[in-house]
Amino acid sequence: MSDTHHHHPKGTLHELEASHVHALLRSRQAVLIDVREPGEFEAERIPGALLFPLSGFDPGSLPLDGGKRIILQCGTGRRSAQAAQRLLEAGCEEVAHLAGGLKAWKEAGLPLMTFAPATGRVHQAHL
Repeated sequence: MSDTHHHHPKGTLHELEASHVHALLRSRQAVLIDVREPGEFEAERIPGALLFPLSGFDPGSLPLDGGKRIILQCGTGRRSAQAAQRLLEAGCEEVAHLAGGLKAWKEAGLPLMTFAPATGRVHQAHL
């Protein structure tokens, strides 16, 4: 499992591959925070992800219980990296995000919850 580190003056940003994130979520070792906007989240999302849009992102509102790793995720990895910087600046020593975002997750063929506007149905998926 590859885990790339980017050292920041205030902490470390870990870039995790989709398969690694999937394993952490399945074993309940991590909480996935989706920083995309509500419309994007409604259309498709990773099962179990919590929505904290970057537009109103407040590092202080995240569920940091210390027991689980927080992993940030967006569409391609750009917004989650921005959210990670905010967390590091707020004093978090280690932050992780899904490298390549939802795009990489889909390319890896991992489970996805999707909404079909035509039917109004949510396709449930399990990790």
